[in-house]
Amino acid sequence: MFTGIVQALGRIVRATSRGGDLELEIEAADIAARRRRLGDSVCVQGVCLTVVRTLPRGFLADASRETLACTTLGGLASGAAVNVEPALKAGDALGGHLVSGHVDGIGKVVKVERDARSLRLYFSAPRALARYLAAKGSITVDGVSLTINSVHGGRFSVNVVPHTQSVTTLGRLAPGMRVNLEVDLMARYLERLVGTRSRRMKRK
Repeated sequence: MFTGIVQALGRIVRATSRGGDLELEIEAADIAARRRRLGDSVCVQGVCLTVVRTLPRGFLADASRETLACTTLGGLASGAAVNVEPALKAGDALGGHLVSGHVDGIGKVVKVERDARSLRLYFSAPRALARYLAAKGSITVDGVSLTINSVHGGRFSVNVVPHTQSVTTLGRLAPGMRVNLEVDLMARYLERLVGTRSRRMKRK
């Protein structure tokens, strides 16, 4: 489990094909070695990965074909910056919102505007995710916890303050770029609970 509060800007050192999967070498020297040990979960660009080997300045992780099909990781070139967050520990501050690192879909940047010192980013989300978007609700974009400003169908906007621009990849986004989206876990659970209750009522 994660919070969507990025701890470091990492870098894809290399991506090596392994029989259809990818082995990713990720530089993340700013993440303490004790938070990237063998078997640990680390959120990379919004995707929960497992450390399979530790390195002096980072770690290796495997990305399966399923992960490559459902996220943007397969399209990242060597040298690409990535948002990195180690798994949440008991007692850690929950500064963002609960994030699983299981990407729900790939969105696209529609427009980028200056809004005083902030950036206002507009995204389009897959149609299946539209029902989980709510103004002032939470969403994770490339691993970053954000508050939704407005929603129009499958499109939504967020504001990115100067600090977030400087410590994540979001300040580098441009129209047409793809991003990993994870909707609010609470919205998913609420939908399931309400749906289950509704079906029970109909059976009665």
